[in-house]
Amino acid sequence: MAEHKHGTMRTTVQEKTYSGFIKAVTYSSVFIIGILIFLAIFNS
Repeated sequence: MAEHKHGTMRTTVQEKTYSGFIKAVTYSSVFIIGILIFLAIFNS
């Protein structure tokens, strides 16, 4: 197997992807909660 030195891998791409995923989940959750509140208020 290849030698692996701890801490030598560049993780900038993974960090950007994770950050984008967290933003997408946050915005989606806020949007869905907003829709549910709207339906709860105006559908009753």
